[in-house]
Amino acid sequence: MKEKELERLTNLKKEEEAFYKKGLKLIAGIDEAGRGPLAGPVVVACAIMPQASMIEGVNDSKKVSEKKRETLYELITNEAIAYGVGIISQTEIDEINILQATKKGLTIAIKEAEKMLEQKNLNKPDVILVDALTNINTDNIPYKSIIHGDAISYSIACASIIAKVTRDRIMRQMDEIYPQYGFIKHKGYGTSMHIKALKEYGPCPLHRKSFIKNFI
Repeated sequence: MKEKELERLTNLKKEEEAFYKKGLKLIAGIDEAGRGPLAGPVVVACAIMPQASMIEGVNDSKKVSEKKRETLYELITNEAIAYGVGIISQTEIDEINILQATKKGLTIAIKEAEKMLEQKNLNKPDVILVDALTNINTDNIPYKSIIHGDAISYSIACASIIAKVTRDRIMRQMDEIYPQYGFIKHKGYGTSMHIKALKEYGPCPLHRKSFIKNFI
């Protein structure tokens, strides 16, 4: 690993290192993908990485190419002590709103990670680092909310890649069912291509009714 990349990753782990110095060992990072799109689910991921983990290229998922994210996803999930994913459908997003859907996905992701920890005879995470969210159900685990956490915390960055890759894979599958919308390209976000297709073909079951009112 080049010195510059090592330095970047070391800086990215400062949040975690502060907790390691306090004697905490299991630090969970949480992030989501898909709060803004017009179609598809919101996906929340939880990643608990080993203290020594330094996977080259880990960063905020938005700063990593789609191909690189796929590679990093495999490295992260293979190296993680535990991880979990919560997927909340577009239907439920319409029913409870995107913020509540994201918070619900977060709780599911934590509990999925906890199941993996139990299988390894490990306790719950000692602390959770979460990107921006507050007033959340973390199953009584203390948490720290960090603005732009995916660019500041290694654990959150790992979670952001898991969430983004998981959601992108779902949207690629949906493109096979609804090819007219171009989901494989924009993943449900409100691009001009997507809005044009939405006006031409109308919404499909994957669209969030509460998000597309201004486009149909």
